[in-house]
Amino acid sequence: MNEVEIYTDGACSGNPGPGGYGVVLKYKENIKELSAAYKETTNNRMEILAAIIGLEALKRPCKVILYSDSQYLVNAMTKDWVKRWKANNWMRNKNEPAKNVDLWKRLIPLTEKHQITWRWVKGHADNYYNNRCDHLAVTAIKEQKPLIDEGFRE
Repeated sequence: MNEVEIYTDGACSGNPGPGGYGVVLKYKENIKELSAAYKETTNNRMEILAAIIGLEALKRPCKVILYSDSQYLVNAMTKDWVKRWKANNWMRNKNEPAKNVDLWKRLIPLTEKHQITWRWVKGHADNYYNNRCDHLAVTAIKEQKPLIDEGFRE
């Protein structure tokens, strides 16, 4: 299995507001960068979408170390929050529905295809690739034609 590092970040100008994601994929000496902007979304949605886009870019099953500065994303995956929400019919508890269900449903099959190690990194700190992802996301918001986040609900 190929070993790949994926760095991800989401950004939002206002929350909700215009948003974007940045992704850096590293395989050996090869680097690929991906980004996009959305007209109206949330920061958490962009964090999850960045992970999805990075994993969807892989052409075959891989061993992946996925880095994110989103504790929401990393904890949801490593502490089995998503599995619990899914088992409870997408409810966080008896009274509160889980958020971003459309994205979690898109992410789950990718986690079954790849062997993923989730790593939290401190945002806006000394991790070069996390900072690069932030730059890609913020630049996308400023410079790219925004897409519509079909799953966004206020």
